[in-house]
Amino acid sequence: MSGPLSGYRILEIAGIGPGPFAAMMLADMGAEVIRIDRAQSVKPGSTGPVRDVLLRSRKSIALDLKDPEGIAILLDLVEGADALIEGFRPGVMERLGIGPDVCLERNPKLVFGRMTGWGQTGPYSQAAGHDINYIALGGALAHITRGGSGPVPPLNLVGDFGGGGMFLAYGVVCGLLEAQRSGTGQVIDTAMVDGTASLMSMFWGMAAMGAFDTENPGTNLLDTGAHFYDTYECSDGKWISIGSIEPQFYALLLEHTGLTDDADFQRQMDKSKWPELKTRLTELFLSKTRDEWCAIMEHTDICFAPVLTMPEASQHPHNVDRGTFCEVDGLMQASPAPRFSRTAPDTPTPGARPGEHTKEVLLSWGLDAGRIDAAVAGGVAAQA
Repeated sequence: MSGPLSGYRILEIAGIGPGPFAAMMLADMGAEVIRIDRAQSVKPGSTGPVRDVLLRSRKSIALDLKDPEGIAILLDLVEGADALIEGFRPGVMERLGIGPDVCLERNPKLVFGRMTGWGQTGPYSQAAGHDINYIALGGALAHITRGGSGPVPPLNLVGDFGGGGMFLAYGVVCGLLEAQRSGTGQVIDTAMVDGTASLMSMFWGMAAMGAFDTENPGTNLLDTGAHFYDTYECSDGKWISIGSIEPQFYALLLEHTGLTDDADFQRQMDKSKWPELKTRLTELFLSKTRDEWCAIMEHTDICFAPVLTMPEASQHPHNVDRGTFCEVDGLMQASPAPRFSRTAPDTPTPGARPGEHTKEVLLSWGLDAGRIDAAVAGGVAAQA
């Protein structure tokens, strides 16, 4: 694998959501990431492509981590790894016998990345939860709403992936950089509630400056309160987005909608006028199709873009020109990001079935062939 993380070896204890996303990000950047699946997940003889994009660009081995030999094999792998990431509830890895203390004793330079919703400590730490709960407690969900309506979960982008997986990947890379200087690893406690709170930093600042009303969500500049920062339906049922905040961009919006001489629209920052002006823009944008508005507003400084579905986004000329999406074994997906001028990552490879590379990986990481065969024969390891 090429990419800025080429040469790093990372173990991923199989999980769901943010853990696999972090592993995908690290693998996209060239790290050799080995996914440790459960031996019970292996389905011998299974064929066909893996459709889960989050599993791309890494190999899978399957171990029974409730068997002492399975633990012993994993700890042998830990000795040759730069980092390990896991997403169990607090205490599970310790009960299995592969907690941070044990792993760091075997490899003092190991970066041990932990991914949970609530964190390793705190009153909620042992409770179950999902993205919607973490972003609720982190102070984000209450502000993702329209005035007069309830909070709207923004898919699971904010907690699982933004506040979770991306912070885990960031924490692991920071840990790897520090370990290069100190020669000592450490534990990275990544919590989705913490990451969510961090993502809200700008709004904490705006609130402190009196520019964000925390008591009235949906009435502010960036939360659909303003008529010049919102989405609007068109006559064909499709939608457009407008973000004309700065005066010069707002002036272009008025120019291209024929509203330059309208005195009411000249009062851009008069919040008392926002509901009325939004109603008028709603009616105006319903007068044309999305394509017609694109013809009028695209490639200007209005701060405009059509609201695209996933298939539409993959086909839009801008994204095609940049290669924002790629097709791997017939499966459309986002290309690795960000871009690097010198150490460009490879095109992603398809995800692996659980245990698809068990023998290959264990052998390449230095385990004895006879031991590997015995582990597979005894069910401690499984080969798909």
